[in-house]
Amino acid sequence: IDTCVHIYTISAAMIGVCLTGVGLIRVVISLKRTNTLADDLLCLDAIVFLFATISAYWALRARGMQWLERLEFAADVAFITGMGLMAGICLFITYAIST
Repeated sequence: IDTCVHIYTISAAMIGVCLTGVGLIRVVISLKRTNTLADDLLCLDAIVFLFATISAYWALRARGMQWLERLEFAADVAFITGMGLMAGICLFITYAIST
């Protein structure tokens, strides 16, 4: 349960980070008059973090229920997937901006 509290708060913050990144990339795209896949990937990452947030929230609300462990595991997997995807997107953005 304690882990779910951390996943819940950090995943919600990471959704904001993803959306901020989308906004910044859209500004760069409009200035450079080019297009990149990075903003689409960040939107996908925001959805993964949203799933982690919802799973963690349900796990926090489902005290004593039978499927609590499944919700905690789903939140863990979604959070780690989102963080890994975020790292990959950062590499992609760095490459896309430098070329």
